[in-house]
Amino acid sequence: MMIKKSIVSGKIVDVINRRIFSGEIHVLDGVIKRVEETDSVDNQYILPGFIDGHIHIESSMLVPSEFARIASVHGTVAAVSDPHEIANILGISGVEFMIKNASTVPFKFYFGAPACVPATPFETAGAAINHKDMEVLFQMDDILYLSEMMNVPGVLNDAQSEMEKLNLARKYGKKVDGHSPGLRGKDAEKYVRSGITTDHECVTIEEAREKIRYGMTIQIREGSAARNLDDLMPLIDEHPKKVMFCSDDRHPDDLVESHVRHMALRAKKAGHDLFNILQAACATAVEHYGLDVGLLQKGDSADFIIVDNLDEMNILFTFVNGIKIADINGPLLSTQTVEKINVFNAAKKSVNEFSVITGQGKIRIINVINGQLITKLSLEIPKVENDFAIQDIERDLLKITVVNRYKNEKPAVAFIRNFGLKSGAIASSVAHDSHNIIAVGATDEDLCKAVNLVIKHKGGVCVVNGNNENMIPLPIAGIMSDGNGYDVAKQYAELDQLAKDMGSTLNAPFMTLSFMALLVIPELKLSDQGLFDGKVFKFTPLFTG
Repeated sequence: MMIKKSIVSGKIVDVINRRIFSGEIHVLDGVIKRVEETDSVDNQYILPGFIDGHIHIESSMLVPSEFARIASVHGTVAAVSDPHEIANILGISGVEFMIKNASTVPFKFYFGAPACVPATPFETAGAAINHKDMEVLFQMDDILYLSEMMNVPGVLNDAQSEMEKLNLARKYGKKVDGHSPGLRGKDAEKYVRSGITTDHECVTIEEAREKIRYGMTIQIREGSAARNLDDLMPLIDEHPKKVMFCSDDRHPDDLVESHVRHMALRAKKAGHDLFNILQAACATAVEHYGLDVGLLQKGDSADFIIVDNLDEMNILFTFVNGIKIADINGPLLSTQTVEKINVFNAAKKSVNEFSVITGQGKIRIINVINGQLITKLSLEIPKVENDFAIQDIERDLLKITVVNRYKNEKPAVAFIRNFGLKSGAIASSVAHDSHNIIAVGATDEDLCKAVNLVIKHKGGVCVVNGNNENMIPLPIAGIMSDGNGYDVAKQYAELDQLAKDMGSTLNAPFMTLSFMALLVIPELKLSDQGLFDGKVFKFTPLFTG
């Protein structure tokens, strides 16, 4: 339903002028023509819609149109989206797919040109985006910015490839997103001065404050795996115009439960100023990127939400361009028919391909940190049987594998701690950034079964425990479903619980699994080509000897 010509009344929360007043908003053809102060007694509040300042839509396992259906229920009207997940699989055609699908719904998506495809030369991706491709993307009306510059060493060392991207962004007047976990001091200052304007990887308040001093805008992240709101919350009142809320990666069950609105509620409950919170939740992204999202000012797009009160902010209605897209009963957008695009060339694996012959010395272990993307490295004496290093359930040493999905290659195998599985295996073709198959298992047999289940369906997430197999197929690029988002969320929640029933103590085992191949986040990760030390940015042997 579109408000062609209408008047909406209530208590207007004017974030720009930091005041609340009774008034009327006059809407014509999706635009706010007037905002008038009145003696309205309508017991409802009108606020700007919420904006996710940095997200990979693909991480929801939903296409943009389906993501919009669910996010709109939480009062979200826009998302700044980096499509580098699908770009790593399908290149420019993947970005074009996201833009085309997003255009089928009245929700405001703003896509970036992926800066690092592939993310590193140390993994196998399905596509590459070079300097020429980048220029093609920047010439597209739907590309707003240069997505996160993950090659921090390349930026710091003035690598030609990275300088060309930054120069192109300047040429076309595009903002540049950052990705610089733990970067401090002179290196951080140089990174910012190169033209990079945001960072969503801060995990400590000290790091965030330092980057703000250098000129960055900080995207406070609360995703399914990485949750930094509690640690960074003081920034809301310290630097309200230099922070925005984002989720980065949000799995479908978490998206059904909450989005940006819930970050705002938590900040309000913690005692932060309402207008500063709404600045971070609604306005900073608009001001930083120049989004055409309305902020309840004359001449703005009629993008707003109506809530019952300012303590719970229960969403009564969500409007985008004057179109009502959600109400208190749920989404008003319909599920769209989706084109299926994919590339998946891995062949069925055998159990012996996941064996590890004993080497000299100790083994390097990937130590997972619950709620974080970073890992730690430790050294352990392996458990050995018949000259093979095997899983050790008592010490929580499981096998992890990454299997090339684009070519039929031998699996890379290593060991990991803190997944906690006592039996079975979990596997997924959602594995940042190249989206090869990644799996963790308590036995080689279940590990192999899980990998083969993903291969059989040409993408998906699964849980295997002996003869019990549970699967969510992801036929779109091997990372997204073509189904109803609420159904996908329910299925995903069931898989999540099955993983926990098998012993995992992680808050989000599948989301955590998806980041164990993300080489640009230290300390130790695994690619399809081998074990990788993110601190020195090179491969490292499994055994120390």
